[in-house]
Amino acid sequence: MNVSEWLVRTARRSPEAPALLSGERVVATYAEFAERAARIGATLRSGHGIRPGDRVALFMKNAPDYLELLYGIWFCGAVAVPVNAKLHVREAAFILANSGSRMVFVSGGEAELAAVLESECLIVDTHDGPLADAFIAPLASPEPRAGTDLAWLFYTSGTTGKPKGVMLSFANLQAMTYAYFVDVDDVLAEDAAVYAAPISHGAGLYNFMHVLRGSRHVVPESGGFDAAELCDLAPRLKSVTMFAAPTMISRLLSFARQSGYRGDGIRTIVYGGGPMYLSDIQTATDQFGDRFVQIYGQGECPMALSALPRGAIVDRSHPAWKERLGSVGTAQSCVRIRIVDPEGNDRAAGEIGEIIAEGSPVMAGYWDNPQATATTLRDGWLWTGDMGSLDADGYLTLRDRSKDVIISGGTNIYPREVEDALLSHPGVTEVSVVGRPNPEWGEEVVAFVVLTEPGSVSEAELDAHCRAHIAGFKRPRTYRFEEALPKNNYGKILKTELRQKLHSD
Repeated sequence: MNVSEWLVRTARRSPEAPALLSGERVVATYAEFAERAARIGATLRSGHGIRPGDRVALFMKNAPDYLELLYGIWFCGAVAVPVNAKLHVREAAFILANSGSRMVFVSGGEAELAAVLESECLIVDTHDGPLADAFIAPLASPEPRAGTDLAWLFYTSGTTGKPKGVMLSFANLQAMTYAYFVDVDDVLAEDAAVYAAPISHGAGLYNFMHVLRGSRHVVPESGGFDAAELCDLAPRLKSVTMFAAPTMISRLLSFARQSGYRGDGIRTIVYGGGPMYLSDIQTATDQFGDRFVQIYGQGECPMALSALPRGAIVDRSHPAWKERLGSVGTAQSCVRIRIVDPEGNDRAAGEIGEIIAEGSPVMAGYWDNPQATATTLRDGWLWTGDMGSLDADGYLTLRDRSKDVIISGGTNIYPREVEDALLSHPGVTEVSVVGRPNPEWGEEVVAFVVLTEPGSVSEAELDAHCRAHIAGFKRPRTYRFEEALPKNNYGKILKTELRQKLHSD
């Protein structure tokens, strides 16, 4: 089924309900949202010859019309290719060429993109005028699509090479949506889904639940994440739900502690997309209370590998609460998860291995990349590249990306464990641990550290702190103090750049 059917049904049920907002200002009701999407679909088909299965890209900043365009693309049966607006135009041009996109919608920068674009792709600047041709009648209904048909072509962040196009079908998106209601959170008609993270990524994938329930879709006037803006906006919107990367929660928490904000107006913050350290989520729940849910997913299994519900996050009465709080929860209802060795044999409870998963949200494969598909999808199982362990109750704890594991003296050292130890020091704000070649041991541990106050903590003090919390062989042999750590457009720390920095020294 075409997911734009959900928008049509909600518009029929609640035509006057507010749908799209810029800050507090309503820019479209559900009836207007659906009508605009149907007209955009008609314009794509009649005005530009877009046919079912054609790719149409969006290289845009967050804006209410982003959602109109997404649903317009699906209305005519085309495939949406959302591209992070923070990418360099050359990176975007690669994605447009690789995906074979026929059109791309941009919000500025048309000339810069055109200068580097080598593929035949029509560039349409959304600032130039209406997105739909007012003289073309809107499509009467969405183009019928099968569950196996491609809906969303998501490009990985490309931290280890050229990004790959993850093929997500309509059935993948539907499974992810249904699992959200079962495993993550309920959605209410009065909710306000705030898009503070890029719509091109996880935040955008969470639009479906709120369209189904007729909730409000809010793009902050800044177009992104601003802690002060959000703390001011949430109490006025009320019943705010949002997806946030851990780095966003850290910034929100820092502002809240200075201003005295306690989370008024926020109902749910779903966090994921990177490691949330134990000390950070404890501090966040102390400040904001019972408002957090954690999910673990990948582009290859969008937002749908595991979930840690709010009850497990705030309930400190359970004897294993700390271990569970440090986990990413249990498998979502639509997937199975296993921990295996390199040959695919199951590891025992508590043992570390690679996380693999199978289920209805798992991608069909990588676009035009059969070799990468064969490596990642084996016998129906998605090999995530993440290392973790399952306890006897099914709680999954992430250890590291398999490529990030440090092997020193023949022993595996998981950077996440060392990072957790360092972050428990009150003077440490951020840390990332990588391996450096060592002629005797194979690799040694190096920690890149950002202090709360520069110069406030010495290397010797951090070393003593590590000795008190983890085995001596795991502690860093070198501490590098940095003003900030390099991150990609989704807030993930770029360990590849840290390794390059070591290599260039």
